[in-house]
Amino acid sequence: MAALLVAGLLSACSTVSAPPRVAQAPQPVPAPVAPLPEAQGPIKVAVLVPLSGQSAAIGQAMLDAAQMALFDMAGDQLQLLPRDTKGTPSGAADAARQALAEGARLIIGPLFAADVAAVRPIAQNAGVDVLAFTNDATQAGNGTYVLGFVPADQVSRVAGFARSRGATRFTVLAPRSPYGDAVVNAMQQIAPRLGAMTTQVERYDPAVTDLSIPAKQVAQETPQPQAVMLAEGGPRAQGIAQALAANGVQPQQVKLLGTGLWDDTSQGALGQEPALVGAWYAAPAPQTRTRFESQFEQVYGRKPPRIATLAYDATSIAAVLTRSGGPVPFDRMAMTNPNGFEGLDGLFRLRADGLVERGLAVMEITPTGSRVIDPAPPSFEMLGQ
Repeated sequence: MAALLVAGLLSACSTVSAPPRVAQAPQPVPAPVAPLPEAQGPIKVAVLVPLSGQSAAIGQAMLDAAQMALFDMAGDQLQLLPRDTKGTPSGAADAARQALAEGARLIIGPLFAADVAAVRPIAQNAGVDVLAFTNDATQAGNGTYVLGFVPADQVSRVAGFARSRGATRFTVLAPRSPYGDAVVNAMQQIAPRLGAMTTQVERYDPAVTDLSIPAKQVAQETPQPQAVMLAEGGPRAQGIAQALAANGVQPQQVKLLGTGLWDDTSQGALGQEPALVGAWYAAPAPQTRTRFESQFEQVYGRKPPRIATLAYDATSIAAVLTRSGGPVPFDRMAMTNPNGFEGLDGLFRLRADGLVERGLAVMEITPTGSRVIDPAPPSFEMLGQ
């Protein structure tokens, strides 16, 4: 796969082949977690993923994707230090300490929010930044960047597109869960900026089996909303769409909107539910990711999970910054370059507050899959940001 991260940072630099040496310090360092400011040889980057326990399969896929990026982009300038988090906060903390003691200059991962929370103070104390895979925005900041697909950008993008097509009255249908909270908060914040209103918010128990109950509440709204944001994916989204249609919320009159939870082909074709045909959601443009998924399957003999692209892109950031030739490859000015990066999931940039902005496309569900109806912006300047 050709190199695909560009941020105005790429520069040719010779491969460093000198053996590693211990960082010089005027006095002995009592804790083995101090960063190595002038290390020679390959720059070490930790990859913290669950390689044992219930999430071992996804952790291995994330590591495999990181190794693909290393092969594609880094050559021998970068060395990955894979460490098993065991899928627990204590395991993640131990893995971080071990990697830092071995000279890691950057941490990629971990996967789960609780694990990130355990790693953050350890990395911060060592002066090492973290590219975390979680989508929990509360973990961002102080050198930790949340690479996961947070719903705020997705809600803003698809709601903005719906507004451009005439929608001004929005309803949110969301489970009582942290993800549901994030979708509701995002919609309530973006609607006034769009000159629109969130006229109704319906919450329900995430374990509810009778989806007609929340659907009826939406159907009884007068006047009916022009768009309904669903904070569900897969079969749950199909079930809610079906219940809405059965209770009189017809997709011909009320546009259904979704988040990145719909951007996962492993959940089955959403277009098999007629009530979802024509619905919109925001997600990274799929073309580059499709090529990656094909190559991953050829190399490893299995399909990657949707979030494997995060590991590839995080490792590619490390490769690009290493190749920039700066004395401190992972300094925060370089990490937060306003031009951003172009990755498997499209245009993105790391913000100083640890959140990630993404340039997203708007997708429409069809009976045979999804299609792009509004392309992702080619640059952040095109977003007016």
